[in-house]
Amino acid sequence: MVEPSLSDATGSGSWLTHNLKVLALVSFLQDTASEMLYPILPIFVTVVLGAPVAVLGTIEGLADGLSAMVSPLAGRTADRLGRRPMIASGYGLAAFGKFLVALATAWPAVLVARCVDRFGKGLRGAPRDALIADGVAAAQRGKAFGFHRAMDTAGAALGPLLGLAAYEALNHRIRPLLWIAIVPALLSAGLVVFVHEPRRARSRIVQGAATAPSAAPRVVGAPVALPRSFRRVVALLTVFSLVNFPDALLLLRLHDIGFSVAMTILAYATYNVVHALASFPAGALSDRLNRSRVYAVGVAFFAIGYLGLGLTRSHALAWVILCLYGMFAACTDGVGRAWTSSLVGADLQGRAQGIYQGATGMGVVVAGVWAGFSWRGSGVVPLLVAGAVAAVFALVLWTVPLERVGAAGARPSPLA
Repeated sequence: MVEPSLSDATGSGSWLTHNLKVLALVSFLQDTASEMLYPILPIFVTVVLGAPVAVLGTIEGLADGLSAMVSPLAGRTADRLGRRPMIASGYGLAAFGKFLVALATAWPAVLVARCVDRFGKGLRGAPRDALIADGVAAAQRGKAFGFHRAMDTAGAALGPLLGLAAYEALNHRIRPLLWIAIVPALLSAGLVVFVHEPRRARSRIVQGAATAPSAAPRVVGAPVALPRSFRRVVALLTVFSLVNFPDALLLLRLHDIGFSVAMTILAYATYNVVHALASFPAGALSDRLNRSRVYAVGVAFFAIGYLGLGLTRSHALAWVILCLYGMFAACTDGVGRAWTSSLVGADLQGRAQGIYQGATGMGVVVAGVWAGFSWRGSGVVPLLVAGAVAAVFALVLWTVPLERVGAAGARPSPLA
């Protein structure tokens, strides 16, 4: 079967492409598997394997840091060698990592397993998002990435619920649950075979997003600098990521104010439901408005979530606040990908997504470190500090006219 060319993929005018549908299902299954493990992994490491809490933090920090470091290299490699092999390898390694977790009898084995899993995440993320952008016009990428993040997060909502149901059905035995989680991970990796890699001309011309129509084109192989607009946006969003610490600490806050394990899992699932339901509308809105404005609204919800969870001990109010916090992810996750993808040309998509995801991912790791060290008692101080900084950041993002550096309306071409 002849693969569609890049121009064919982008010329149809439809944002719901074949690749987007396949990759959305792949992400749904992978997140279902991952989130079946996420809420019970701390118990497995600290109770079943007997590791101290500090070890758990080290495992997750090293694994997430590895993922962030791999992303830029994976994106650059995908631009040169193709997207699908990187995507297949990434999802395959994620499934293998979950298999290693199920086999683990000591915490160092979990460390290796989580690093394999997160290495796979870093390997697949930028190529996958570049392939999504390949098939969708820049003016419709908010919808495309919003749909993908909605499906991804639907898995993140279903996973904890399946995990909780299995945990109860298995009389609170964790080991069988670890094996069950491998099944959707393997299905996810297998579906990548249905992804189509668009055909690319060997002598294709690369033009940066900020290149003027009259400027001389660059031939593939020549060094191409990423546009200044892209670098400014990524730098700005990376600064914000320095206060966006891992959600595990928010779940710890819920536990500290009296949430049971089951209530914490249900609250986390509720957060993901809100995230999933709002992702597509937020992405579609960003296609019509400045993406910076939609992102700013998301950061405002972040501030409400952190400040609210830092100030309240009411279970009912905390649950409502966590739902509002789900709007932060909905307004920033897919929107950030659409925003950055619209600032570069087609042949730099992998590199751009790798740099964006790697930089912001490393920022989250740093945020987790400083928040963890300053977490005293119930973690009120880091929550309030991060929430206050986010409130200022949201105001700046709303008022500064970032559309001049590519937020919206300054896209290089309809298919860039």
